[in-house]
Amino acid sequence: MGNILVWIAVILIVLWLVGYLGFGEAVGSFIHILLVIAVIVILVRVIRGAV
Repeated sequence: MGNILVWIAVILIVLWLVGYLGFGEAVGSFIHILLVIAVIVILVRVIRGAV
């Protein structure tokens, strides 16, 4: 399960970069929210020591 969360975080970061660089405000804002969720998941894993 842990590897799945890491892959989801990586995919969300890539999608955020694509949206931020290429598709303007609407898609970029949505993907930015997904990025924030991905960062929260990574922080929870670091705090739990499950990196």
